[in-house]
Amino acid sequence: MATSESEAFVRSLARGLMVIEVLGQAPGRHSLADLADATKLPRTAVRRFLLTLIDLEIVRSDGKQYWLTPRVLRLSLSYLSTLPYWREAQVALEELSAVSKQSCALSVLDGEDIVYLQRQHAKRILPVSPSLGSLIPAYAVSMGRVLLSGLSDDELDQFLRKVKMRKLTSVTITDRAKLKAEILKVRKQGYAWGEREFDDSICGLAVPVRDMNGAVIAAINVSLASGEFTHKTAVEQFLPRLWHSASRLRMSAPVQDTKRARPSKSLTHS
Repeated sequence: MATSESEAFVRSLARGLMVIEVLGQAPGRHSLADLADATKLPRTAVRRFLLTLIDLEIVRSDGKQYWLTPRVLRLSLSYLSTLPYWREAQVALEELSAVSKQSCALSVLDGEDIVYLQRQHAKRILPVSPSLGSLIPAYAVSMGRVLLSGLSDDELDQFLRKVKMRKLTSVTITDRAKLKAEILKVRKQGYAWGEREFDDSICGLAVPVRDMNGAVIAAINVSLASGEFTHKTAVEQFLPRLWHSASRLRMSAPVQDTKRARPSKSLTHS
């Protein structure tokens, strides 16, 4: 694997992608100075990247501000098209939301965050309502803990050593030993319950999506308004439906590398 110190690492490509990533952040239109400041790159370098991206019709400009064009969606859609279960997930989440009358989502792990790949909103929109592509800290939400439970023991320990945690609410777990215990509990029971750790108004129940070898490749959840459900009532009402939806996705999921270390004592309900 190429690293930033290796000869195989293409620094200009990495910097260009960094510029695209910053352009995708709020407020959506950025000056050259803003982009240089956010990327920590010289203005001359950022200008060259922008001119190239304009030629490729990925970026537009009025001479002062720069913004992305819809063509950048080709990059993200290229990833989604490689996931055989993604289209099935859309149908499964629509049905899950209709039956449960709650918002639900599909996500994968990306470093220290989860990334939303699908999101089905209930009629009542929750105060915090992530959309496709949203990033959420994995340590603080039920889907994140489900995905972390699918890591090998060594991978989980490495994550816990490096992850940056902060109190998002008064009950957010930031103690590494306590977080590890919670993740191991999730691994054993096959689901995760999160209550007011990311936002005081939100609770969530999540289960893993596995491939045919049992490897965790994604997570699905139902998002609930705090105070309307307890851990017990949420499990009774939604867990069987979540496992059923996860089973549907498993049938269309690709098989991961079987050489990858598997977590001990993992359950395969889905």
